Amino acid sequence: MTDRELRDLLARLRALPDETKWVEFKADYHGPQDLGEYLSALANSARLANELRGYLVYGIDDATHDVVGTALNPEREKGKGNQALLMWLATGLDPNVGFDHVARDVEGGRVVIFFVGAALDRPVGFYGTEWVRIDSHKTRLSRHPELERQIWAGRVDWSAQVCEAATLADLDPHAIAKARVEYAKKHPDSAQDVGRWDEATFLNKARVTVRGGVTHSALLLLGGDESAALLSPAVAQITWVLKDDQSAEKDYKHFGPPWLLQVEQVVARLRNLIIRTLPSGTLFPVELSQYDPWVLREALHNCIAHQDYARAARINVVEFPDRLLFVNAGSFLPGTVERVVTEDSPPAVYRNPFLAQAMVNLNMIDTQGGGIRKMFTQQAARFLPMPDYDLSVPDSVAVTIRGTILDERYSRLLMERTDLGLPVVMLLDRVQKGNRLAHEDAVALRKAGLVEGRYPRLVVSAWIAGRTGGQAEHIRRRGFDNQYYRDLLFDLIREHGPVGPDVIDELLFDKLPEALSDKQKRTKIRNLTYDLAHRRNLITNVGTPRGSGALWVVRHGN
Repeated sequence: MTDRELRDLLARLRALPDETKWVEFKADYHGPQDLGEYLSALANSARLANELRGYLVYGIDDATHDVVGTALNPEREKGKGNQALLMWLATGLDPNVGFDHVARDVEGGRVVIFFVGAALDRPVGFYGTEWVRIDSHKTRLSRHPELERQIWAGRVDWSAQVCEAATLADLDPHAIAKARVEYAKKHPDSAQDVGRWDEATFLNKARVTVRGGVTHSALLLLGGDESAALLSPAVAQITWVLKDDQSAEKDYKHFGPPWLLQVEQVVARLRNLIIRTLPSGTLFPVELSQYDPWVLREALHNCIAHQDYARAARINVVEFPDRLLFVNAGSFLPGTVERVVTEDSPPAVYRNPFLAQAMVNLNMIDTQGGGIRKMFTQQAARFLPMPDYDLSVPDSVAVTIRGTILDERYSRLLMERTDLGLPVVMLLDRVQKGNRLAHEDAVALRKAGLVEGRYPRLVVSAWIAGRTGGQAEHIRRRGFDNQYYRDLLFDLIREHGPVGPDVIDELLFDKLPEALSDKQKRTKIRNLTYDLAHRRNLITNVGTPRGSGALWVVRHGN
């Protein structure tokens, strides 16, 4: 940059009425960490402001924009570990969108200007943490999920890109055959045509390939044993690790593509024991396994769909005696788990939209984005703790599914009070785990008689067990709420449809309250089926109009 170009640039920046999101003036140098964080913040803020680059200017007063001079010499400064500053900065920026600097003596003193490119396809972090400018302050981007979503919304979808080195021969024929079956289940209107389509046509129809080109998504979901190498530097690997109660590693196994098939292998690897320690004085309707297989698949499918493959990281499934931990790379784009669960709406932005749509078409994830909420409702229906989402580690999502009862009072309360809404159950779950509640939430739970103790150290109320007596008999006679039965029925039809009345009766008959006669049970089953078909439009009859000839399938789009 010539002296004139530098003077013109400096004049334009100083003429700004205030510091902007993409320009930061500093009179003093406050160390290498501060400098690197500002480069991350300015890169992300420049992207949000539709600017090509951000500027960090040393030697300028941030209030008056007067030249005050700086003693900073980037070539002589050191980063952490005594590394050369510029090399240390370049290593820490991820992705490195490019930065440079220029130092000049101007009228009033010496100035140093750092230029950093705007974020391109994803947020720019500095040694694992992403930053952004809010007004004139630097803050963690993770605290502003709406801004993070804006950056991701403009990115190039890696999962949709065609791998030029790959052909249809790199896909696993068994995975393709399975894909046809699942596509037909998801799209019953096309079920008769699926078998007639040739391979290339089917894959295009399923939106796994693009005009015959094998995408990264196709290799992840349907690729053969050696296809993972074609995705390099991205890593296509799910690692299962078994640990004992002291967190010592006992066993492990790696799983590569095709993930349409391998997910079942991962789930089969997990031990799913029967819970023997049940709440005293209660009776579960059936033997209770530690984990619901649907919840396990959903957690793993979410890892696959939302993994940030640019980070070259594995998906990890860690099995402890009492819990499972699922970890994928990439921040949680919806912002907060509470928002996803309570609003029950799909996220506005997907990290891998092409991959997510392919997984919808192959019946792996829900098209409405309600899978996370259903994980919570399934755990509540089984009287077990809610999933724990740990978003504290930058650019990582860790989900823990517990397979044991933590507090008998919590489980007894869920068995007794099936009228409790999911937001209330989530608050009670926080209580049983010893997590602090907002004062207004604690007051509401106490008024409802659901918690006791002195704030903030609350416990789930034990009044239900103390007052009723004969809890086991009560549970058998009362049964469960209609949503529990609707979920069972919908899952049956979605996974095994078309199904007829005999199969539905086999699933639900023994689970209905003992207080009902056989005739009343059959009437209730008909009403549940009618509700799913005609009020909620989730299933449809492809058999005879009514009676024993009915055959139910999931309605297209659900």
